[in-house]
Amino acid sequence: MNLVAWKMLVGDRAKYIGIVMGLTFASLLITQQAAVFTGLMTRSFNAINDAGQPDIWVMDPQVQYIDDVKPLQDTELMRVRSVPGVDWAVPLYKGLLKARLASGAFQTCNVVGLDDASLIGGPAVMVQGELADLRRAEGIIVDEVGAHGKLSGPPLVPGGPRVPVEVGDTLEINDHRARVVGICQVSRTFQSQPVIYTTFSRATTFAPRERKLLSFVLAEVKPGEQPAEVAQRIEAVTELKALTADEFKELTVRYYLKYTGIPINFGMAVVLGFIVGVAIAGQTFFNFTLDNLRHFGALKAMGAPDGMLLRMILLQASVVGAIGYGLGVGAASLMGWLTRHSELAFRLPWQLLVISAGAVAFICLASAVVSMRKVIQLEPAVVFKG
Repeated sequence: MNLVAWKMLVGDRAKYIGIVMGLTFASLLITQQAAVFTGLMTRSFNAINDAGQPDIWVMDPQVQYIDDVKPLQDTELMRVRSVPGVDWAVPLYKGLLKARLASGAFQTCNVVGLDDASLIGGPAVMVQGELADLRRAEGIIVDEVGAHGKLSGPPLVPGGPRVPVEVGDTLEINDHRARVVGICQVSRTFQSQPVIYTTFSRATTFAPRERKLLSFVLAEVKPGEQPAEVAQRIEAVTELKALTADEFKELTVRYYLKYTGIPINFGMAVVLGFIVGVAIAGQTFFNFTLDNLRHFGALKAMGAPDGMLLRMILLQASVVGAIGYGLGVGAASLMGWLTRHSELAFRLPWQLLVISAGAVAFICLASAVVSMRKVIQLEPAVVFKG
C-alpha cells in the first residue's frame, strides 16, 4: 500500500510539485530569517567573546549592553583588585573614535585599549604582526575586514580594487598619529565598524579629554573561586555592576530584544513563512486528497480499513514534508555559505534546524488531519457514482 500511496502522490505531477515548492519556500523563509536573527544577536556580544580570558566584567551600574559605555574613575581598578577572590584585574578602554585615512576621508572606528603590561583582551588570531607589537611607538592593530573594507584606500586605477591597509601604513586618530603594526581577525560586531586595538594609555590619548576614561575592568578569579560569587563581592565592595561573561552576553541580548525592532521584523518574516506554508502547501495537499477520493473509495470498497488509508495519507504528507524541508534548509544553508564574507549576519545552529523541522511537520500534520476527515467520512459507494 505504501507503493500505491507513492504512485497516487506523484501521479498528479503539478500538485506534487506545488506541495513540495510550498513547503520548500516555507522552510527556506523560516530557516533563513531565523538564522539572520540569530546571527545579529550573536554579533551584539561578539566583542565579549573576542576578549576571551576574563571571567568578570565590571562596569557602571547603568550600563545596559556592551556598547553602552559609561566611564569609570581610574581608582575603581584598584578597588576591584582588592576584593577577595580576584586574582587580577586590568583596565579596558572601548569607544567610537573617528580616524582620518591616508586619502583624507574619515571613518568611525571601534577603538579598544588593552592593558599596557598584559595586553589582556586582545585578538586571539593575528594575520600579520604580533600582539606585542602594540608596545611599539604609535602602534595599532586593525581587523582584517576593516583593513580590506572601510579603512582601505581608493583604487589606483578607476574601476580597480581598493587598496587595503597594510602593516606600516599610518592613520590619524583625533589628531594623533597611529601606525599599523599588525592585522588581526575578530568576529563581526553589531555595528560593523572597523576594530582598532591599541594600548590603554595610547587609547586614552586618542580619546577626547574627559575626567573618566576607564570603560570596563576585566577581572579573573582565583583558582577554586566561583565567578558568580566573586562578582557579588565586587558589587558589594565597589557598588559597581559586576557580571560574568555569560551574564553580560545575556544582558546585551535582552537589551536588543527589548529596545529594538529586530524581533518584530524577523518574527513577522518567520510568521509569514509559516502562513505561506499553510496556505500553499496545506491547501494544495487538501485539494490533492479531494482529487483522489475516488481512489480511496475504491480501496475502501475492496476492504481496506480506515487505519490503512490514514497511514497512506501520513506517508504522503511525510514524504513531501521531508523533501520540502530538505530543499528549504539546503537553500538557506547555501545562501548563508555564499554570503559568509559579506555584511550579512547568518548563524545556523542545530536548534534552528529542529525548530524549522517542527514548523514544517506541523504544516504537514495539519494538512493531513484535514484530509483524513474527508477520507474517514468517505462512503465506499462513491466509487460507483457517475
